[in-house]
Amino acid sequence: MGNYLNIGNAGFAAIRKGIYIDKTGLISFLNNVLGTADKLICVSRPRRFGKSFAAKMLCAYYDKSCDSRELFQGTEITGDTSFEKYLNHYNVIYLDITLFTSRASDIRNVVRDINQAVTEEIAETFPGVPKGADLAETLVCTAKSTGQKFIMIIDEWDALIREAKDDITVQKEYIFFLRSLFKSSWTDVIFDAAYITGILPIKKYGTQSAMTDFREYTMLAPKRLAEYVGFTESEVQMLCGRYGMDFEEARRWYDGYSFRRVKSVYSPSSVIEAVRNEEFGNYWTQSETYESLKLYIEMDEDGLKESIVQMIGGMRVKIDAGTFQNDLTTLKCRDDVLTLLVHLGYLAYDADNRMVYIPNEEVREEFIRAVTTGKHTEVAKLIRNSDHLLEATLNKDEEAVAAAMDEAHTAATAPTFYNNEQALRSVIRMSYISCLDEFLKIEELPSGHGYADVVFFPRKTSSLPLLLIELKWDRTEYGAIAQIKNKDYPQALKEYGGNLLLVGINYNPKTRKHSCKIESFRKK
Repeated sequence: MGNYLNIGNAGFAAIRKGIYIDKTGLISFLNNVLGTADKLICVSRPRRFGKSFAAKMLCAYYDKSCDSRELFQGTEITGDTSFEKYLNHYNVIYLDITLFTSRASDIRNVVRDINQAVTEEIAETFPGVPKGADLAETLVCTAKSTGQKFIMIIDEWDALIREAKDDITVQKEYIFFLRSLFKSSWTDVIFDAAYITGILPIKKYGTQSAMTDFREYTMLAPKRLAEYVGFTESEVQMLCGRYGMDFEEARRWYDGYSFRRVKSVYSPSSVIEAVRNEEFGNYWTQSETYESLKLYIEMDEDGLKESIVQMIGGMRVKIDAGTFQNDLTTLKCRDDVLTLLVHLGYLAYDADNRMVYIPNEEVREEFIRAVTTGKHTEVAKLIRNSDHLLEATLNKDEEAVAAAMDEAHTAATAPTFYNNEQALRSVIRMSYISCLDEFLKIEELPSGHGYADVVFFPRKTSSLPLLLIELKWDRTEYGAIAQIKNKDYPQALKEYGGNLLLVGINYNPKTRKHSCKIESFRKK
């Protein structure tokens, strides 16, 4: 077994010994495209979303230097008709680009180092292969002399692009190197498949991909590979049942990524950490720090701050993801920044409506940490004041609630935006950010006669009352309370066994002031 050629199955063997979710269906997908025009695959995912696990699994399955039959027993792929046909059938080249970038004495030498290391190992394994040639020529000579094609797996393909983000010369050298492998007349002679993973999709120059022959599966459009982005809901339910964990808490902390084919996808590594530690919490910070998020949300792009505010408050924001150039430096507008955050896993993308949003509690905590320690001082102050607002609401201190809303309006959104009930609802969401720690937020709760604007259900572990908030713009807070009663919203909550607080909030656009009315309500 080599360092780059036919590395064996030790990586997948270690994975199988831990808390394991069967994702071998990915092998079936790849088997179906071997040797076809769709054989070049690029999968981009955030950190800790299982990219390396998948790469090690594919190495174990295809690598002809080992026997992996026992490792795959009991997995989905063994029931596929292609399992026996391709099991341990190929010479597999595995490249971890992060390893090369971390070991390089100079980032400008990485492409040279890859060429030299892999060609030397191939020449040692296959005597008679010409020495001194570049990797593409070495591989084509080997494939022709042996009559055997390769499978190439590149993990973190974009590591060099990210490390040399300001060095265009290095980036172009690397892209030309990849093109020599995957976009030439030799490609079909050398490879039956290539599977490359990264955080970012393939670099674009204008509207054109740098490697147009690759089929890309991204956080914007994972297509047929959506179920392999993370853990599905049924998989998390199974884990929670097996290890005695609360599934609803798992959903709150780690769910939220949603795609057309799979509507509920969970952050996989965080779920595993929660199960391993028997405790839910923020495990994102083990691989990412809020400093990286803070760097992007503090960029001076028009509308970015307002978008962040709305999303922290629970709203979704429309974007155009098409302008993003798939790198860390060509960020020309708000939409580019938000699209980058989708690829980094900080935001989820609703492809049907072309909107982005904060997916779950774990990521929400990172946004709050980044904002409260960053340059957006007015937003940070709003978040810090949210505890006071919640306390004032629970104490039925109407004047304090109205004053807090006045302050929230000033801090959270520009006056040109704050001109209707929808804008008021946005500030409400933001102002009551503390509620997300103790309550499950439900918006526009239907009743028999209409919709309540915002409802906060206490979590199972909380003794707090349910909050039912009705909003008015240029009317009265008393009218908001009357609407709650007239439309009988409390009746829609009859299954809830605790007390309710009815909260009416009105904004007067002439005085630019809020007013509030709060009443207790106990269902009979």
